[in-house]
Amino acid sequence: MILRRKLVSLLGKPRVLHDAWKRPEGFLASSYFATDSKKAKRRGNQSSAPDGPSAPRTVDEKEVALQAALNNIRSKFGKETIIRLGDMTSPRQVPVIPTGSLALDIALGVGGLPKGRVVEIYGAEATGKTTLALHVIAEAQKLGGRCVFLDVEHALDITFAEAIGVRVDELYVSQPDNAEQTLDIADEFIRSCSAAVVVIDSVAALAPKAELEGSMGDAHMALQARLMSQALRKLTHSLSRSQTILIFINQVRHKLGGFGAFGGTPIEVTAGGNALKFYASVRLNIRKREVVKRGEETVGFHVIVKIAKNKLAPPFKTAEFEIEFGKGISQAGEILDFGIQMGLIGKSGAWFSYNGDHFAHGRENAKKFLKENEGVAQELVTVIREEFLLSQKPPAEDPGEDSFEDTDTFEDEMAAKA
Repeated sequence: MILRRKLVSLLGKPRVLHDAWKRPEGFLASSYFATDSKKAKRRGNQSSAPDGPSAPRTVDEKEVALQAALNNIRSKFGKETIIRLGDMTSPRQVPVIPTGSLALDIALGVGGLPKGRVVEIYGAEATGKTTLALHVIAEAQKLGGRCVFLDVEHALDITFAEAIGVRVDELYVSQPDNAEQTLDIADEFIRSCSAAVVVIDSVAALAPKAELEGSMGDAHMALQARLMSQALRKLTHSLSRSQTILIFINQVRHKLGGFGAFGGTPIEVTAGGNALKFYASVRLNIRKREVVKRGEETVGFHVIVKIAKNKLAPPFKTAEFEIEFGKGISQAGEILDFGIQMGLIGKSGAWFSYNGDHFAHGRENAKKFLKENEGVAQELVTVIREEFLLSQKPPAEDPGEDSFEDTDTFEDEMAAKA
């Protein structure tokens, strides 16, 4: 019917009909596209018409619209819902608590662990994870903070904690019955804004109530991972207000069926799913290196800590320090090493000197001198921290675990340093 009408309308115009049939696309195509172009033009004109209040165009109009939006938001949700960063009077740098290791504080780039954030310390068994967490507690207590240790593994050594420097009389300890109770206790302390540090030792030992009440051999697919995901969504909401550091100690597992790209080293994963990796602002991978001997006696071991994720400074830096059995991190040894590196402490053969005066013969005697003379040690620490931390520039963006691809393994790094 459409074709017939077109032919009748064009009979009186042979020139137009002739030109239409001469075109390669033919009469139908030319008529169709001509009609389609008119419809498109008509639709364009209709869409260009405003269907509501006109958008502000000048700077003054946009400012008025912005203030109106801010007033609406604040009237609905409260005055503190949204603020302008330029109006803030608080310091812009995130407050931190030292880790107890001078090398690790420097590697973190901000001088310690950030307040109001989630921190994960993970590694193999007996590598010093709990030792590092206890040192953080000791440093927080020195600053007047109250600390909580949730001993899920039921393995806290009070004597060792006291030897490290923890004031055990002021430490709050709980041994919860299940994972839900553990996370609820942590949530209560965080919401109260009363705790400086809360440590959960460990994620791998968190057993959900359903698992404990079930029979041996019952399958509970991803129950712990789902619980961790739900808990972290709730906990992170309160952390920034309370300025509490929430430390999760975790263990590594070998992924079943995963042996790297060339069938070599097994792929290591942490317990508790992927939620903790996402919510953690700092992730510390701690590994044991060679042992420390005094004569024939083994007195400790060296560890290397790799910063696998850092939202406050460039990640993937490493820190090495010594852990002494029954004493914890050898802070005097770190001061000695950094002092020699910066030229603050002189070393001639086996003799060590400070301000031109010899003070010890041999490394152990030098460490003993620094332990006994806290004034000298603190003076050196202040100079070292200022020198290293002031020289580090803030990152251009917020780097994290997902922003970089770290292809080097610990084995490659240790082989290169050996």
